[in-house]
Amino acid sequence: MKGVILAGGLATRLYPLTFATNKHLLPVYDKPMIFYPIQTLVKAGITEVLVVVSGPHAGHFIQVLKNGKEFGLDHLEFAYQENPKGGIADALSLAEDFADNQSIAVILGDNTTDADISSEVKNFKDGALIFLKKVPDPQRFGVPRFDPKNRLKIVEIIEKPKKPPSDYAVTGLYLYDNKVFDYVKKCDPNFAGRGELEITQVNNFYIQEKKISWAELNGYWLDAGTFDTLLMANLYWAKKKGFVVK
Repeated sequence: MKGVILAGGLATRLYPLTFATNKHLLPVYDKPMIFYPIQTLVKAGITEVLVVVSGPHAGHFIQVLKNGKEFGLDHLEFAYQENPKGGIADALSLAEDFADNQSIAVILGDNTTDADISSEVKNFKDGALIFLKKVPDPQRFGVPRFDPKNRLKIVEIIEKPKKPPSDYAVTGLYLYDNKVFDYVKKCDPNFAGRGELEITQVNNFYIQEKKISWAELNGYWLDAGTFDTLLMANLYWAKKKGFVVK
């Protein structure tokens, strides 16, 4: 399985920090944010990775990540998303040639987690597997609606619902077979009214085909895409490494 890290966008929620560099290169305690998703993939046994970048600071990634050898990667390459407002699924579309008909593990570049997904990666066969996490603010995320008769079955994922049907968030971590690129091509930019190609719609295509499963992400997980969550991520990783926050 190959890995894809989606590190595009303009990160306007983090202005003025992102005037200087890309969001995914901002520090989370003692390393750039993007180091965390790379380590998640490497820990799962994935050594071929594509990083999708965009925006005015895209060139900064090369000098930070170089050829990926220091992370234990055998191969690292980059793709440029020309429209930084195109959405997550638009960014994912750039990975089709890199995937080369293989399954892929996709992680958002602002996701920091200490979870071990190596078992799910090893046992993945086809369809889609999405990782869920209970959160206090599910309205910020894609939220699954479960079958009331079968909690293991997701019947729909709703993007940023005002009244979430559950307290689970779809984290920015997914396993997909190669059909994902066919589903991306079917995405409607008006699906969620934001003019973007939404990964939530891709996941709903898998639901319609009854080819999706889910696993709860064990351990710590947080997307560091706002001032508050960026601070929280810094505090967590500092404490994990022994720094005492008074």
